[in-house]
Parts: sequence; structure tokens; C-alpha cells
Amino acid sequence: MKFQFQFIDKKQGSIKDDLLSGLTVSLALVPEAVAFAFVAGVSPIVGLYGAFMMGLVTSLIGGRPGMISGATGAMAVVMVSLVQKGNTMGEMQGLQYLFATLILTGIIQNLFGIFKLGKFIRLVPHSVMMGFVNGLAIVIFLSQLNMFKAGSEWLSGAPLFTMLGLVALTMAIMIVLPKISKAIPAALAGILVVSALVIFGNIETETVKSFIQSGGGEGIKAGLPTFNVPLIPFSLETLKLILPYSLILAGVGLIESLMTLNLVDELTETRGSGNRECVAQGTANIINGFFGGMGGCAMIGQSIINIKSGGRGRLSGIVAAIMLLMFILFASGYIEMIPIAALVGVMFMVVIGTFAWSTFKIINKIPVSDLIVIVLVTGLTVVFDLAVAVLSGVIVSALVFSWENAKRIRARKSVDEHGIKHYEIFGPLFFGSTTLFQTKFDVQNDPDEVIVDFKESRIMDQSAIEAINKLAERYQKVGKNIHLRHLSKDCIKLVKKAEKICDVNVLEDPNYFVAIDHYNRLSK
Repeated sequence: MKFQFQFIDKKQGSIKDDLLSGLTVSLALVPEAVAFAFVAGVSPIVGLYGAFMMGLVTSLIGGRPGMISGATGAMAVVMVSLVQKGNTMGEMQGLQYLFATLILTGIIQNLFGIFKLGKFIRLVPHSVMMGFVNGLAIVIFLSQLNMFKAGSEWLSGAPLFTMLGLVALTMAIMIVLPKISKAIPAALAGILVVSALVIFGNIETETVKSFIQSGGGEGIKAGLPTFNVPLIPFSLETLKLILPYSLILAGVGLIESLMTLNLVDELTETRGSGNRECVAQGTANIINGFFGGMGGCAMIGQSIINIKSGGRGRLSGIVAAIMLLMFILFASGYIEMIPIAALVGVMFMVVIGTFAWSTFKIINKIPVSDLIVIVLVTGLTVVFDLAVAVLSGVIVSALVFSWENAKRIRARKSVDEHGIKHYEIFGPLFFGSTTLFQTKFDVQNDPDEVIVDFKESRIMDQSAIEAINKLAERYQKVGKNIHLRHLSKDCIKLVKKAEKICDVNVLEDPNYFVAIDHYNRLSK
């Protein structure tokens, strides 16, 4: 993924950088929030309020300075069905059920952080991470292609060439400007230059205003969000309706947020707090539920725009959120004049910076299983959603790991001067290796006393205990004794807790011959 990282300067950032990067992000947030609101089936203002509150709260108390949160497509897709079901119960009821669901979503996410479950993101392998960024890069790219449509028809002729030219100009500015000066974020410069060219050159092209109107909206001007308790019946039936959606939204939001947090950690070579971010995401969604926003989670595209533009501190996210609110309150007319092409150009550069191009270089240098996981996660992210992709990738990686470790169980055999046979076990004994473990012993031909040495092995789970129990039964049926030696403290504890189902003798005396002799005398 190193090719990706060259788009990011390794620097600490400054107040100026945070201010300018925050402004850049706020401009890019507008069409994203509006588009995801349309996807969810709610008003664009609900999407903009959601982006403002998510961005402000997570920037203030989140676990990853510099990371941007807002209304996201991954969560909007889940909301569609909920809003539709709610609307069947009454006019505008879908929105009220959505707000109630967000409050419950936030509570779940808060509990996840309070109980410090965010650490489980460490279980995500690097191959899943690469598939994640590749898949999201493709998803971001495909989402931007919709901007090349007028209604349901693709642009053609002069409108298409105008759009392509403005997109290319924005990208060119973002590539060339950093080589000349880094005084202003390249993305912001690209948006301002192309906007000026379109406005003062009277160029006919899609703008933020026309984009909103084409989706059925009127504009982005509105007042401050106000506090309201969702107007729904507080009953068991309501809980049955919103709980499944809350669980899905909480899961999708946390997975995307924690994965984005990991990526930003790598990009900036710093470390954020996953548990703190869980609490921040939950708090932001609860506030959205009470103040009329559509909720959301961390946004990888906007986060990379922020990092690439120099934003490193909490101030960048705070500025982005506050500027978005200022646009809604006072500057809607100016923001609506920004050409969509300029924002598409910025997002295309995000795609280039997000995709792990090193994937193509390591195809022949990594295990086939890791390559399969990368392709699987990439594909599932594009076809389904991030949560399905990441969970599938982790499961496949875990199964591959288990299979590889299951094959590593080995036994070295020897007979000492006392006629006692020793089996030195190598490799972990767990559910995947128990069958192979049983084949290592020659019960019929072994002497009366057998020691199984676990100095280089570990008893990992209940399947391992059951395997030892079955082995002991095999020896006991032919009148022979089996002893376990060199168990670690946790393994001894595990075996002794299961002593009612596992009848074996654990040798804690290093002088095993004396111990066996003592054991034999007691057993007579």
C-alpha cells in the first residue's frame, strides 16, 4: 500500500493547515450528504444536518483527530427499507422511525466503546485491510459516475466533454500545484479555480443547485437543527421494528469507522483510540436522532481529502462541520454555484490515493489465501457492503489460519532408561488439530507408562481437552497410564477445570519418574 501513501505528507500539521483543509472538506461534504439523503429517501437538509452533527461531535470527542465523519452511503442503504416501512404507518412517519432507530443505534455503539470492544479491530488482517481500501476506492469511483448522468440518461456531446474537461482540469491542478506551492490545499485550489472558470465564463454544466433540484430538492438553505423527541409510539412493536435496523446500522457504522481509523493511523503514522471513537460515533448518532439528522459514520473519502490537504488535528474536523452549517444558514447561494465537475475531480483523486496499487506488485509474492481474501473483500465491498465484506474476509482468514495451524501438530517419540515412552508435542492443540493429534500415538504397542510433553505445545480449547480425554480412555482400556507434562499454568487450569470430563494425571513434579512411581503406588 506504499504507492497510496505517497499522496500523503508525513507532517504534524498546523492551525492554518487545519483551517484550510476543513474548508476543503466542507465543500466536498455538501453533494455527498445530499446524495446519501436521496438514497435513504429523506430530505437533503436531513442529510446535511446529519453530516454537520456527525462531523462536529466526532471531531470534538472522537478517538482519531483528522478523521471526518458524516452521512454515508453504507448506512443510507440500510435506512431505505426502514423509512419505507415507517411511511406505510403514516405520512412522514418513516423519518420519525429513522430518528428513533438512530438513538438506539447510538446507545449500542456507546456500549461497544464502554465495554472496550473496539480493540477487536486488531483481528482484521492486512489482506482484509487492502481489500477494504480497494473496494471502497472502486465504490467511490462508481458513485461519481452517476454525476455524468442527466436524469437517467448518460451525458453526451458538448455537456459530456465540458464535464470531462472540468474534471481533468481539477485533477491537473491537484497534481501540479503541490509541486509549486503547498500554501493552499490543492483540492481547495482546484474547486475555487474551476468554480471561477464556470461562473465567470458562463459555462453550462451541472452545479450543486441543479444536482439537488434533479433529485427533487429545492436547495440547501435552512435554519438551525432543533430538538425533538421522535413522534412514534413507545411500544414493544416499535422496538421489534427498529432493533434489527439499529443493530445493523451500529455494526456497519462501527466497522467502517474503525477500519477508516486504522487506515488514517497508517497514513499519518500515529495511533487513534478505537474505543473512544465508538463512544463518539454513538453519541453523534444519538444527537442526530434528537436533532433531526440522518446519522452516519466515518467517511474514508473525506478523511483522505482532509489528511491530504494537511488536516491533522481536531480543528480540521470542527471547521469542516461548522463551515457546513454556515453554508446551510448563510452561504447556500454561493455553494449551490459550485460545479459538480470540480467535486468529482477531487473525488477521483481520492480514488487514486485510496486504492492500494501495490496489490498488483505483490500478487506473486504473497500466499494464495491472502490474495483470495483481498479479491474477496474487494468484490464484496463493491457488490454488497463494507460490513459483509470485512466479516467475510475475517472469517476466511481465520479459517485459513486454523487450517494451516492444524497441520502443524507434530510428535517426537522416544523411550528413556526407565522404559517410559515420551511424546513431545509441537504445535497448538485445538479443534482443528485434534484428529491429526490422535494419529500420533501407538496405543497398542506403547509401554505401560506414557508421558505426553506439552513444553512446545498448548491446550487451546474444549476440543483439545476432549481429545486428551479420548486418548486417556484408549490407554486405560488396555491397562496403561498416560501423564501430561510441562503444561503451562493456563493449560493446567484449563485441564483441572475440566477434570470431571477429563481423567488424566498432570505431572507438576519435574522429577517425573518419582511422580509416576508415587502415582502408581497410590493407585494400587
